[in-house]
Amino acid sequence: MVRQNPLDGTMKFMLTLSGAWPGASSALFCRMFFIVSMITFQCCRYRYVVIHMHSATLWDYMDCLSLPLADCKVFFKCLVLWLNQSKFIEVLTIMKKDWSDCDNDDISMRKTASKAKTSGRITKIILILHTLSVVGVSIGVILANVDVTSNTTELIFLTITKIEVPFDVNTQHTYRFILLTEVCMLFMYAWSAGTTNSLLLTLTLHTAGQIDILRYWLTQLTPSGNASEGESLAAATTKIIEKHKKIICFSKNIESLYTHIALLLFVSNMLMICALAFLVVTTIGSPDATKQIVRSSFFFVITNLEAYIFCFAGECLKNKSKEIGFAAYNSAWYDMKTKDSRVLLFIMLRSQKQLTLTAGKMMDLSLQSFTSIINASGSFLSMLLAMR
Repeated sequence: MVRQNPLDGTMKFMLTLSGAWPGASSALFCRMFFIVSMITFQCCRYRYVVIHMHSATLWDYMDCLSLPLADCKVFFKCLVLWLNQSKFIEVLTIMKKDWSDCDNDDISMRKTASKAKTSGRITKIILILHTLSVVGVSIGVILANVDVTSNTTELIFLTITKIEVPFDVNTQHTYRFILLTEVCMLFMYAWSAGTTNSLLLTLTLHTAGQIDILRYWLTQLTPSGNASEGESLAAATTKIIEKHKKIICFSKNIESLYTHIALLLFVSNMLMICALAFLVVTTIGSPDATKQIVRSSFFFVITNLEAYIFCFAGECLKNKSKEIGFAAYNSAWYDMKTKDSRVLLFIMLRSQKQLTLTAGKMMDLSLQSFTSIINASGSFLSMLLAMR
């Protein structure tokens, strides 16, 4: 059965909420709401930093750095998807065509559907983890019994993220409204971040599934013994080449969508991992250590997971593209006529130029890149602990 929507319902809903789903009637409203809310909250956060610049400690600065940086990163991800709608539409069109092509092929349908199911499960897990990160950050403040009328001077420390609102908070309803607004915005930003990460994994796994189909076709190539079989072999090799070209085009579109996002993520996640690790390490042994560790732990895990997802996607694309050349070499080319086996030579040569996901066209993303991010974050953490 042909899948009408190449992405599952959860992914489509979250992309629509972020204003990134092509053709959605609510796209303009969602984008404007996203922009206005982001500017408002960032202004309140930086207002707090400016007002408390001289009295804040290094711990306060690290605490103020993590969430605003995460929100800016989410906004940049959504902005890139907004500005590259044509590329996104092309990606969705290719995916839909892939589903259509495998409608009459049980092996292709099984491989494509398997990758789609895996992507759906991963999407739900990632969104659950992002939801838990928001709950971990906000639960302590939400459950706190705060009397606004008797303690207005310390109110800014009792909000979820350190903000300075440009008006007096002198009633309990106003304070609860601010907390509710913060929670809603944090959920919106967390889900948007999780959705863009899940989208990258979905596109990468779809590419991997199409490469598996291509490899299967290569293993099914048989030598031609007569004219009719020769024509069949020519049709099969043409089909394989067209499939290979489509996979290359699809991976280039993924690269165009995510290369600048990956560059920002590579820099920002090093700082965020360092800042969050500093918060966790320095609160050990303090009276409110449990509260602060719970507040930062989920956020720390999510930040590491995000960096790993991007690096894993780059590693997966690179390794899968190598397998095309191996599959071509392991086919029965040695029993084919020279003119037939020569075609496989071009496939092997092209597969040597690996499919990659880069950070700003400057470096390939791989598990080695993830190791570099962790090592750099550890170095920065050591420096901060020495300065404390």
